[in-house]
This record gives sequence, structure tokens and C-alpha cells, in this order.
Amino acid sequence: MAGSPECGLAIRAARRARGLTVRDLAQHLRVSPATVSAIENGKTGISVSRLQECAGALGVTPAQILAGTVSAAMPHREHPQAQQIDSVPSDWRRFPPLALDSVLAAAIDTFVETGYHGSSMRDVSARAGMSVPGIYHHYPDKQALLVAILDLTMTELHWRVAAARAEATTGLQEVRLVVEALALFHTHRQKLAFIGASEMRSLTAMNRQRIADSRNQLQHILDAAIDRSVRESDTDVADFLDRRIAGRAITTMCTSLPQWFNADGPATPEETARTYADFAVALLTTPRSPGLASPAAAPNGRM
Repeated sequence: MAGSPECGLAIRAARRARGLTVRDLAQHLRVSPATVSAIENGKTGISVSRLQECAGALGVTPAQILAGTVSAAMPHREHPQAQQIDSVPSDWRRFPPLALDSVLAAAIDTFVETGYHGSSMRDVSARAGMSVPGIYHHYPDKQALLVAILDLTMTELHWRVAAARAEATTGLQEVRLVVEALALFHTHRQKLAFIGASEMRSLTAMNRQRIADSRNQLQHILDAAIDRSVRESDTDVADFLDRRIAGRAITTMCTSLPQWFNADGPATPEETARTYADFAVALLTTPRSPGLASPAAAPNGRM
């Protein structure tokens, strides 16, 4: 067991630097908030495996926690939810340039160009015009860079989708606006979207679960909008399984945009987003061809 007041203080410092609450970290570790509090206050020991899980969730190394050096290794990051509340622009259709530090901007370009596993911290530092030690002063490792990129992606996606659907007065309009918001993001923020689609497998298990949960929340929002449109009798997909298949088809349609969209034209992001919204509505409102029965639901009831 690795347990000491210094170890607990280091975990607390790393958690706060990440902008996470005690409850957030507890969810990552699948323990109670009281257990996290006890660890941070040095009232309970922590196993080696749990220490590794904590380090992975916090974007540091076990050695940094044990040495108590995490505060110097990590920049302070505001909690994504607080960031979302305090700095949400008024227009979800506007995409001003992102305010990125030079390291994160370099990491985005490097990961898009050569992939996460094909990139090194030295590659990122060269592109950022910094020394390798200078990079490590801001981000403890390459995984922390990927997590920061995906956190940025999900935070922006969530506030834009929330702002878009708030304008809807019907379920079908909500579907249209959510799809428009998704398509706009995947064209205007093409690099972020590309990394989000291609590098989920590069996350550690703990980080992958957290980002996957955030992505699933967006899928549930779209599914709920489709269900609302059915209740309002505006769509032709009364079958539950059909609705879930439609929802995933629409989402996949949007997430595939970075693979082919060309910012130089011929279509603009706005034109593409409106077309995609039309496609989504057509998918939900066009009657199915006679004789095409819905597939049998899976025995475990998934989807």
C-alpha cells in the first residue's frame, strides 16, 4: 500500500489542477467520494493499482504523485462545466478562432498529421518552438495532451448542442438544430473532430471511459429529440428499434464529416450543416418501403 499525507496531498493537488471535484474523481475510480476524501486526507492507504488508476485519471505519473511534484508539472485547468457556464458565446453558429496555448495547438496539428502513436513529445515541442523540458512543464506526458484536446472537444460540443436545442419548439425542430450544431462543429473544428474520431483507442482505459460517457450523453440527447418528435406525431419511426438505428445513423453521418469535408469548397460548413439537417429530418419522416419489416430486437435488449 502507498499511503501518506504527502501522497494524499499530491492527489488532491493533481485533481484540483485538472479542475475535477472529489465526486468526479470518485466516478473515474468507481469508488465513493468519501473514499477519495479519505485518500486525500491520508486517512487510508492506496494500493499500487489504485495509485496507477488515479495517475491515469489525473494525467500524471505514479512517480509524480509519490514524489509530490504534480503541482509543478500541471497547469491549473478550470472545471469543464464551470468553463461552459462562464464562457459560452451567445451564438452557437459562430466559430471564432480557438484560444489555445502553443503546446496544445502544436499537439493538435501533430496528431492530425502523424497520429497519436506516430507522434512524440519531441515532435510537439519542435512544432511549438519550445524545448522538450519546456513542454513537460505544461503537460506531464503525451496522454495529457490528448485528454486536453478531447476535453476541449467535448466541452464545446456540449454547450453548442445545448444552446441549439434550447431554440427548438418541437421535437422535429430539435432534431434539426442538434444535427445542424453537430455538423457545424465537425466542419468548422475539423481537426478536433478528426482526432476525436480517430484517437479514442489511444486513451487509457480510465480516460476512454470518461470521454465515451460524454459522447454517449450527446447520443442520448439526439435520441430524446427523436422520441419527442414521435410523441408529437411528426415522424414516421414509431418502432423503438428503428428510432435508435436512425439516431446512430444520423450521428455517424455527422462524425464522418472530417473524413471528406473540404474547407475550400464547393460547399460551406453552413450549407453542409443545413443539408445534413434536411437529411436527418427526411430519414425520420419518409415512410419505409412496403414489406421492409423492422429487424428483431437483440435478446439482451441493447440499443
